[in-house]
Amino acid sequence: MATPAASDLINEVKEVFRDYLKEKKHRQTPERFMVLEEIYKADGHFDADDMYFRMKNSGYRVSRATVYNTLDLLVESGLVQRHQFGQNQSFYERAYAYRQHDHVICNECGEVLEFCDPRIQEIKSMVEKLHDFNINSHSLHFYGTCSDVESCSKRKEKKKS
Repeated sequence: MATPAASDLINEVKEVFRDYLKEKKHRQTPERFMVLEEIYKADGHFDADDMYFRMKNSGYRVSRATVYNTLDLLVESGLVQRHQFGQNQSFYERAYAYRQHDHVICNECGEVLEFCDPRIQEIKSMVEKLHDFNINSHSLHFYGTCSDVESCSKRKEKKKS
């Protein structure tokens, strides 16, 4: 069950999405709002199939096409962010009311870790000043391998199954 603060956030993102759909003249279907709510209840990064199976296993009646199409709309609306992480597959995460962060990705097991370093904000400010440019977002990904080889191997095997 969602906490009161989480429930308030979900209601807020639903309103933002409702306004976006109305402005763009898209239909406001219950299925689209179910996908949105499931995303904002979950943590971390996911791909479209992860979300589809999570919803199917929770008893939602939603098609794979609805999940994919809704993710596209949510990215366009700014409520969800899409990442490639060096693979041919897109990963998604919540974007509304979440602090800017960057990613460390393991090339072996695909583990994605988030980090936040205030020095990156300082670099952003310096680049804006030097180039007389307004930066409204950035993406920083570091790629490498997990130092704990045993845990990495277990995650890699789990993803294969």
